[in-house]
Amino acid sequence: MQIDFHYYATYCAAYLAGYPHEESLAIAYSAQMVDCCSETFVSKVQAPRAAVTTQQQLELADTRADLLGLQNITRIWASFHFLPGNLYAEIPKRPRIYKNKYRLICDVNSDLLVDTVHLAKGKSLQAAGIAMHVLADTWAHRYFAGTPSLVINNTDYYFFELIATEEGETERQVSFINNPLKGDDIKQSIYVNSLYQGNENSIMNLGHGRAGHLPDYSFIRYKYLPSWGQYAEIIKDNPADYYSAFTQMVYALKYLRGITDVFEKDTYDTVSVAPWEERIHEILKKRQLDASADWKDLGEALSGQTIPDFDQDQCQAEYMHAERKGKDGTVLGQFILAALAQKSMVTNKIYKSGNRLAGISIDYNQHGLKGIRDYFKLIEEAGRGDAHE
Repeated sequence: MQIDFHYYATYCAAYLAGYPHEESLAIAYSAQMVDCCSETFVSKVQAPRAAVTTQQQLELADTRADLLGLQNITRIWASFHFLPGNLYAEIPKRPRIYKNKYRLICDVNSDLLVDTVHLAKGKSLQAAGIAMHVLADTWAHRYFAGTPSLVINNTDYYFFELIATEEGETERQVSFINNPLKGDDIKQSIYVNSLYQGNENSIMNLGHGRAGHLPDYSFIRYKYLPSWGQYAEIIKDNPADYYSAFTQMVYALKYLRGITDVFEKDTYDTVSVAPWEERIHEILKKRQLDASADWKDLGEALSGQTIPDFDQDQCQAEYMHAERKGKDGTVLGQFILAALAQKSMVTNKIYKSGNRLAGISIDYNQHGLKGIRDYFKLIEEAGRGDAHE
């Protein structure tokens, strides 16, 4: 997903869930910040390196392709953008390395999603924002994996956009190009994707790179034949999926706010959204590369307040100028703590499943202070529950 959904739509969901304007902005800011907290950013603000939640293209290009480099990539992308759907999925007659990658395929309504939302319960608004980013991305990034893999993430010539017309629906074959300077052309179904690399572990085969930004557009419906699915046709209906994501966010945020007592899989608050359903569907189905203006208009109609443009640096000065002991109490400090907790939890779940693609993880509560120094912050946070490397 993009800023239109992670920032503006998340604001709308938070407000419908009962959060006031300023708190809705804080949640939306952190949801979008997940796409901005790169190695370059944390270095700039002198934050813990382990708090990285994304990687820029240039950073990925410079990433080592050895085991440690690949594990770092997987920790970041599986934790925040491609939450694994089933860490214990059984695939008969397949080697372990294939099974491990297959088990990292992103899907909706997973046990890890429940863990993600529960992890944010009773925590900061920034933790809620991170959880909403992860939740939303499960719908957009469904069927792709947050680890480099040609066999899991590749696309081929059989990739068709399904376009609604006055006569019904027409199919148009998608043309993928490797020239980012041209940009996506939705009128001709031409989309920029990553360069084909036959190396299984190439960063070009990370996530939905081989499908470009196409999965991040709310309007699109498409079908393709993933090799991991034995080349059975999959139809991806983003307008329907994004609406499910939105109503699930409202439900999850009501749980985090304390309005409801439980968060369960496959549950959506369509009642609270019902008065705005038609308008939301119009936004989701509108063929445009960026729906920010439409979501912003909706959010301002809901609250009667002005929604400022997203500025990733707005909390930077507060964090950098704070005394060392006071950094954790800043907005960015709270985001960093929540990011460390989320990455720690997901990495530990992957490790406990017997999968080493995200590296080794240690239970701090069982083995004491071991592992990455940056995670010591989690030990210091009273009431945060179990912490893992």
